Amino acid sequence: MSTAAAILDLARAWLWIGAAVAALFLSIGIGRIDPDARGAFVFRVLLVPGLLLIWPLVLWRWWRLEKGDRWLPRYRPPSAHASAAAAMSALIMAALVLSYGARQDWPDNIAPRRITEAGS
Repeated sequence: MSTAAAILDLARAWLWIGAAVAALFLSIGIGRIDPDARGAFVFRVLLVPGLLLIWPLVLWRWWRLEKGDRWLPRYRPPSAHASAAAAMSALIMAALVLSYGARQDWPDNIAPRRITEAGS
């Protein structure tokens, strides 16, 4: 399996899981954790794209709100958020540095060819 196919399969699985979470959350969860969202069915449709992408955060917040946590901790991101952000920043910087360092030289034995115009 190629890398591109693996990335596409991973993205497809992520979106399918997100669709399942969106269906559960919008049918069961949102009315339980937010009394103002009860009966607001057009509003729920607007949440679907975001739920498809950030479904792990939605599950975490839903679980915290169902536990009945106080007001302040429920808006705090997971404790691993800061370390994950730092790791992602370091990986992006490492990818940039490595990509600038991996220089490719043009082979000397290949002569350039002129592209002819269409119809010539």
